[in-house]
Amino acid sequence: VFCVKPDFVFREVRLALFVDGCFWHGCPKHAPRPKTNRAFWRNKLGGNMARDRRVTRCLRQSGWRVVRIWECQLQKNPLKCVRRIREVLSS
Repeated sequence: VFCVKPDFVFREVRLALFVDGCFWHGCPKHAPRPKTNRAFWRNKLGGNMARDRRVTRCLRQSGWRVVRIWECQLQKNPLKCVRRIREVLSS
């Protein structure tokens, strides 16, 4: 049972994988800050990050492991991301 749909699901090992976009999910290093309509974007992006925390908590409480990878991490070092996923899958 999912609170939302992860990007990838490994049902047999109960792993939910999310690839979070830097802008929409608030990457602390790469999320651009919109110059206009700041209050709207602060609320919108803050809500997205709060939802991500709720989804992660919900899935973990349901017995799922959750891996979140930033878009920038995947672009910069995809093999490192694959190794991280493999580590979780093998644990």
